[in-house]
Amino acid sequence: MRGGHPAYEKMEANSAEGDPVAQDSSVQFTVTRSLSKEQAARRVRLVEAARALAEEGGYPAVTMHDVADRADVARATVYRYFASKDHLLTEVATSWARSVIAESTFALLPNEGVMALDGTPIERLTILLETIVEMAAANLTLTSAIIQALTSSDPSIEPPRAELFLFIRSRLSDAVGDVLQAQEDVEIVLGHLLLSALVSLTSLRRPTDEVLGMVRTAARLIMSGALPS
Repeated sequence: MRGGHPAYEKMEANSAEGDPVAQDSSVQFTVTRSLSKEQAARRVRLVEAARALAEEGGYPAVTMHDVADRADVARATVYRYFASKDHLLTEVATSWARSVIAESTFALLPNEGVMALDGTPIERLTILLETIVEMAAANLTLTSAIIQALTSSDPSIEPPRAELFLFIRSRLSDAVGDVLQAQEDVEIVLGHLLLSALVSLTSLRRPTDEVLGMVRTAARLIMSGALPS
């Protein structure tokens, strides 16, 4: 693979119901590939409970104990679906990212796989990045919890994190279109740009306007260098 964070490389990621396995002392947790309708609903309820706790109190407020209580399930049940707190919050991140992009002007037209918004590649990319940054800034407590989980060294988060990054990368690709030189490399760099913006908002507590200015400038420079002359 090429340089850069491997999660941004073009690779096959396991699904959210894939086979991540985590080991904690003598207890092994496995997420199965196939879920019944009832199990799928319970899994969604756990993700929603974790998101609510993260919105209320950030990363420290999300414990497997409290998630179980909020979702009204047995505490051991949480570990049947999620190997760790960071694994669960990574799934929250995926759900949140999909909802943010679905609510933006970048919803894909049904069965067409094309952008619903007109404009140049730079304009479309800039609007997408601005939308994500603004939504993240409006939900800063949740965003901070998500970023802390996504940057964890917990091995159980790698499959869902890779899936999330591939989803974001696909939306970046939708925004710019298939017009770039070194398309894959540019998508990876744009992914790092977005992650850097979210870290700036959360860990560095930079003002939203400053972060928006950064993504606009960086997107313009990256795209200007990548578009054919």
